[in-house]
Order: sequence, then structure tokens, then C-alpha cells
Amino acid sequence: MNTNFDEVVDRFHTNSAKWDGISNDYGKDVIALSVADMDLRAPQVLVNKMIEMAKHGIYGYTELFPPYYEAVEGWFQRRFDWKINREWIVFCPRIVQAVSLILQHFIKEGDKVLVHTPSYAPITNAVTVNRRTLVESPLELKDGRYEIDFEDTEAKMREGVKILLLCSPHNPTGRVWTKEELWRLGELCLKYHVLLVSDDIHADFIYGDHQHTIVASLSERLAQQSIICTSPGKTFNLASLEIANIIIPNDTYRARFKESLIQAGIHNPTFFAVPALEIAYTCCDDWLTSLKSYIHDNLSFTKEFCKENFPKIKSIEPEGTYLLWMDCRDWSMNEADLKRWILEEARVNVSFGSSFGKEYEGFIRINLATPRRLLHDGLIRIAQVYKRIDTIKI
Repeated sequence: MNTNFDEVVDRFHTNSAKWDGISNDYGKDVIALSVADMDLRAPQVLVNKMIEMAKHGIYGYTELFPPYYEAVEGWFQRRFDWKINREWIVFCPRIVQAVSLILQHFIKEGDKVLVHTPSYAPITNAVTVNRRTLVESPLELKDGRYEIDFEDTEAKMREGVKILLLCSPHNPTGRVWTKEELWRLGELCLKYHVLLVSDDIHADFIYGDHQHTIVASLSERLAQQSIICTSPGKTFNLASLEIANIIIPNDTYRARFKESLIQAGIHNPTFFAVPALEIAYTCCDDWLTSLKSYIHDNLSFTKEFCKENFPKIKSIEPEGTYLLWMDCRDWSMNEADLKRWILEEARVNVSFGSSFGKEYEGFIRINLATPRRLLHDGLIRIAQVYKRIDTIKI
């Protein structure tokens, strides 16, 4: 399946959160390496299906039928060696939406919810906006690799945490949790009766010898204590089509979640969502292999560029995701400086560290799922400002 990932696609005037959003404030000359959607076209076979559906001309109410469930079941069996039962699969438009519904209907206001920081802001915000108590357990950066502080995690669970919101693989650090780490987390959740809600949206982007493990696949007991949130949205760049699969083996939890969907008025998928998922999960494995290779090459290119051009900015090696977490603290720990230099002067937008937790000023996150030329141009701009600022400091 041939795709020209080097093609630069103009995304202006498409209501793009990434491109139109920043251009409204800073102008069209800013290169966006920020929001975690891809600047790479979806597989052509999927695009062709969307064109076919659009030409139909009647965009009425939809329902879910066997081919949808078969596609989801096949994907998880084929990609993760996880056999799921059809009834476990519950449609929800977005994972963040599902997390909010779980917070609203599974625990009470004021109850404690644990996250490992740095943390993806929409998930963290879902806790506070729903008036639940956010409990943070910071990951430990050891020799350039983030690790879970299990003693801290257990101490906080012991104080009455009701839900653990796990990001697997982890956004923004790119960690792919090992089977042993997931076992330890799972055992703690079982010991302290904590519901484990795992956001696995980046699960299809794993590199090297690392392997993604779905925590619910480790044991029947863990499956009964887990809700797994998945979506083809990141993998195939379908975010705005709004389709996620919330996989809930526990009958009681599943019934409660389905009731919450009904109470929120969520039922029919959009007209384009289901055919997009079915094509993605049945016809696009080769495309995904090529995509991952391209993104990994972007990672290698970026790491080498950073070493040569701004050595004070350290890349945290990602094991998964298409995101790169970068430590700029040797350049400046002041986010106002970084915003001025990177966004205002270099004209490159990235995700700045404080959005992942106030203590992460001095970090940035870069999206690598973009054509090489855009990535190169953005890095060149940052390097030019870096050289000038570093010369002034000397």
C-alpha cells in the first residue's frame, strides 16, 4: 500500500485545531508540531471508502452491526494476541468522553483519582472538571527513562484512591509499560479495590523490541477490574470522525457504562465512523507498518539533529507513541522564555510542559507524525534561535 508520507498537505481552512488554531493568534507562518494528530494522509483505501460514503448522499441514523464487532475483535486478536468477547465492546465517540462518564457514574464527587505525571491534560482536566480529587504520582526520570514510583503509587492508593487512570503507552514520555510493571500496578489495584481505567490509544505505535501489553489480558481478575479505552483515531488519523471502543469485560461495569451513555444521549455513531473503522482494522496493516517506519526515521533524524544543533535540549527516548518529550531545562527552566524563543521568535508551535503538570516547566513535547520537510524546517528555526540565545548567554 503506497503512501507518500513526504507530501506536505495544506491543513489551513479545515477547522484544524493544530493549524487554524495557532494561525489565528500568530499567523500562518508558524509551523505546528504540537497537537497529537498526524499531518499525514490516512490510507488511500480508507479515503476511497469515505468518498464512496459521501457520494451516497443520505446521511441518516446509523447502528452497529456484526462487521463492526468482527473488525474490532480481529484487530485485537491479530495485533495484541488478545481475544475479546463481542459483548465487551461498547461504542463511545471519544476516549476523554468515556473517561468523564466513568468518573461521573462510578465514583462520587470528591473521590480520589490517581494519575502518573506528567499527564495528558484532557484526562487530568476530566478529573477536576468533574469535581473529583486529582492525586498525582510523579514518574521518576532515571538515566533518561521514566519509571513508576511504586512505593508512592501504593501509598496514595492506601489513602483511598477509587480509580487509576493509566496512559499506556504513556503520553507524553513515550514509555511502553512492561508486562512486569503492569502486573505490579494491577496487583495494587486489586489489593486496594481501585478501578483501573487504561487509555491505550497509542498502542499501535511501539518501537524496537518493546511490546505493548493490554493490562486486562494479564489475568481474569485484572480483566474484571479494568476498563480498556481504545480507538483507531490516532493510528489512522481519524480523530474527528469520533469513534472509540471501550472494552469492558466486567458485566456490572459494562451495564453501568452503557446506562451512562444513555443518560448522556450518546447512541448512534456518525455516518462515516463505522466504515472508516472497518476499513482501517481490516485493510491497512501494511500501511501502518510503513507509517511506523517513517515516524521512527523521523525520530532518529530529530535525535541526531538535536545532538548537533542544540545539545542543551535532551530527547527522552520514546518506546512508543509518535511523540517526543524533550528536556529543555539546561537551556531554560522558565516556560515564558521557551515560549518566546520557540513560538514567538522561531515561529514553531510545540506542546509546552506546563500543560502536562505545572512542575514540568522546562519540557516540551514535539509531534513526529509529520512530513520530514516540515519537521526539518521547524527544527532549523529552533536551532537558529538557540544559537543566537546561546551566544548571548556566553
